[in-house]
Amino acid sequence: MHRSCFRPARAGVLTLFIFVGSSLVFQLASADAIHAKTNCKPSGSFSSWKRSFRQVVRKNGISDRTIRRAYDPITYDPAVIRRDRRQSFFSLSFLEFSKRLVSNHRIRKGGSKLKQRAQLFRRAEKRFGVPGPVITAFWALESDFGIGLKKQYLIFNALGTLAYDCRRPDLFGEQLIAALKLVDSGRIPYKRMVGSWAGEIGETQFLPSHVLNHAVDGDGDGAIDLYNSDADVVFSTAAFIRHLGWRAGEPWLEEVRIPKRMRWREADLTILHPRSQWAEWGVRRRNGRALPNDRLPASLLLPMGRNGPAFLAYRNFRIYPEWNKSLNYAITAAYLATRLAGAPRYAAGNGPIETFSYQNIKQIQQLLNRNGFDTGGVDGKLGAKSRAAVKAAQLRFGLPADSYPSTALVRRLRRGS
Repeated sequence: MHRSCFRPARAGVLTLFIFVGSSLVFQLASADAIHAKTNCKPSGSFSSWKRSFRQVVRKNGISDRTIRRAYDPITYDPAVIRRDRRQSFFSLSFLEFSKRLVSNHRIRKGGSKLKQRAQLFRRAEKRFGVPGPVITAFWALESDFGIGLKKQYLIFNALGTLAYDCRRPDLFGEQLIAALKLVDSGRIPYKRMVGSWAGEIGETQFLPSHVLNHAVDGDGDGAIDLYNSDADVVFSTAAFIRHLGWRAGEPWLEEVRIPKRMRWREADLTILHPRSQWAEWGVRRRNGRALPNDRLPASLLLPMGRNGPAFLAYRNFRIYPEWNKSLNYAITAAYLATRLAGAPRYAAGNGPIETFSYQNIKQIQQLLNRNGFDTGGVDGKLGAKSRAAVKAAQLRFGLPADSYPSTALVRRLRRGS
């Protein structure tokens, strides 16, 4: 049962496939800083910015030939800005978000990939320490194994437009330089520099700098092709995940059962306890068995609060928010990887769960900020900073501090006491 203390949002249309795409964009920038600049406008014209940035391109050693061929033809694309500004489904609750993205189709297709390319995944894991299901989950979410990439764009217009824009000019200026270097070095021909509206490349949606620094020739043909070579996609993705800090041989996420009462303030991604401690507090495995009595550190993750699904997030889970700052995406990608590794669908939880729309969350963020709890902005998304603000408010008001909002919390915030 799901209920809300606010008027429910009008339901949208659910398409057959939902592709996350554009996720790596958030990796190099603070999500709070990004949302704070949603309504900003760039100063000066695009043409004047382009003339100025051309000098930056030269200082980075890009040849005149590549500048003339790849940089000079860049034009401003307002459609990119519209895509960048629009409200996304990242504001959905974890239950809604994961239900849409962890589809039966993706589980079946991912399982087929793991079987068909078993030897390739074994080679990748031996070299980089990253299991096949972890790689495959990203592959599924980013492009549905390439199905979601039928419409491709020459990425230079997108990167130029976003580098000129006021929200993340440093990030996309860096990515534009990296894209020019890929062409200038001959690693990727100019005509094959196609990708998403946000300038990402390949079936796991790498930013140009990630292609430059982490892409791997997995099939040994002397070229890197992140669209047509499964080996290059798998090896490059594994290499990048290892770069983010993956620890070979360790778990990443495990669904657990939690007691009706416990120290809720300990349920926090920033807090690690050994599994033996979680076991002492009554946390058990999904099947009801006891957790191992060992020192392996883990955080208790309650994406929908103490009444919703519960997970132990191990140290390897930390790579997921590095891939994408959205906590919903991070948990969903890790959860999909567990499903591909054989885990069952997560349980509904311990009781009724309150859900909040995009507008509801904005109202809660405004109330939190008004009461002195910094959410890092009002963006309608229950991210890490907003959850920390919720927890601080719950502690002040003597409510169960599970970092998830409730009607009771909203009432206390409105009273201001």
